[in-house]
Amino acid sequence: MAMASPKIRRSLSEIPAQILATISSITSLLQIINPQHPNHPLNPNPSILNHFSPHLNPHFVIRVIQNQQNPYHALFFFNWASNPNPNPNNYSHTHFSYIAITDLLISRNLFSLATELLESNKKLSDFMVGKLIKAHGDLGHIRWALHLFHRVRTKYSSRCLFSYNAILGVLVRTDRFDLAEKFFDQMTSEGILIPDVSTCTVMIKGFCKTGMIEKAQKLFDEMPSTPNLRTYNTMVSGMCKKGLMSTALKLLERMKETRDCLPDIVTYTTMIDGYCKIKDLKEATKCFDEMLTRNLDPNELTYNALINGFSVCGDIDGAKRLMTKMRLNGLKDTITTHTSLLKGYCIAGKSNEAFKHFKDIIARGIKPDIKSYEVLVNEFCKLRCPNEAIELLREMNGHGIRPHGYSFNKVFKVLVELGQVDKANDLLNKMVKMGCRPNFLSYTVVICGLVKGKGRMKVVEGLVKEMVENGFDLDGMMYGCLLEGYRDDGNEEMVKRVSQEMIDKGFVMKMFSPEV
Repeated sequence: MAMASPKIRRSLSEIPAQILATISSITSLLQIINPQHPNHPLNPNPSILNHFSPHLNPHFVIRVIQNQQNPYHALFFFNWASNPNPNPNNYSHTHFSYIAITDLLISRNLFSLATELLESNKKLSDFMVGKLIKAHGDLGHIRWALHLFHRVRTKYSSRCLFSYNAILGVLVRTDRFDLAEKFFDQMTSEGILIPDVSTCTVMIKGFCKTGMIEKAQKLFDEMPSTPNLRTYNTMVSGMCKKGLMSTALKLLERMKETRDCLPDIVTYTTMIDGYCKIKDLKEATKCFDEMLTRNLDPNELTYNALINGFSVCGDIDGAKRLMTKMRLNGLKDTITTHTSLLKGYCIAGKSNEAFKHFKDIIARGIKPDIKSYEVLVNEFCKLRCPNEAIELLREMNGHGIRPHGYSFNKVFKVLVELGQVDKANDLLNKMVKMGCRPNFLSYTVVICGLVKGKGRMKVVEGLVKEMVENGFDLDGMMYGCLLEGYRDDGNEEMVKRVSQEMIDKGFVMKMFSPEV
């Protein structure tokens, strides 16, 4: 959120030492008198600050506000400065003063206080409400964001571009694009507001995010305002994620012809990642080299995208050379870099080197994350070594990392295939303690494995009951497994009961086997 204009920010950095000392004195005084909430009965008389009134000017006030760690101290000062007595400089708060105090209150989640302050001073403008909408959205307060939006739209008869842009941004980020599209269509159909570059960019992002590339392209081509760099990069990203690299390349070439939207490091990194995703290392490397010729220095994201590309193509030596180059250019390899290398070793069939590399990075003090662990869990499962995979899952939990359900499911599948169904059941019972709740597939694989293991229907019944209690309904596959188990046990009564239940629920009676 903006704190002040660039001009104001520059001037703040050039404040003389004497003024800085005055700001420090005010901050110290506020800490001593320690004013609390504006309505606190024990707040001191604001006149205690009167001897600072000759210093009041917009730059000074903003700097004092920004210097406060306690928002109530900043608000106490702000309220005093609203009407100082005496006021030798005829000071009054500017738009940027209100931005400074609003930003501070919002950053401390004091939304009601910020709203009350702005309302009481008739400053609850479209711009300020836009800030509040974004802040609520960032915290997941979607209902409050919508409430504020509807309120400001009514107040300004839909003439509220900042609030429109803010709510569209919130809805796109929180995967409520259906509602964002509805608001956008309403905005354009009313004809009261013309969407600006921010409006179009956030909608293009939403269209790309939901896979509606044609709509994104149409909006981009028909924008009522000139696209900016962010708009271009959003389009490039959308095309790359869909694997439409030829279209993305055309956009890149178009950017090169502009004056204000020349491709930057984000553009090239996105292109490199896109080419790597489709395993076109030739074009990815070409983009990388072009970056350098345009005097754009690759960052960690750029190198990691290319290293991952080489790794998933099985060129582990090429990936390692890039990591060396990355280090020589002063950039630090991270766990993301090494996770790519781990994948590369596994893809190249060099499992032992992957395990050794994993131990080496731990020895270097690099902490593995969930992705790096899961690469090795998957590899152990491919090698049909479930015990080693389980040990890694335990290690993850010991380090406070919650494994994903699909990692457990891969282990269950291997255990069942190896006939170790009791071990699979034991692991299922320990899942929650290991930081992960069983999902439907977890129960399906283990239950059907126990059925095939024969003589375990009592255990199966207990798991089925637990599964239902956890909110999972039996499907045709599960019913088929149960029928198979009861038939093998010669339990005709349960065969009839399960068969009738299947008929009641509309399932076709036939045998099923689980797939992972």
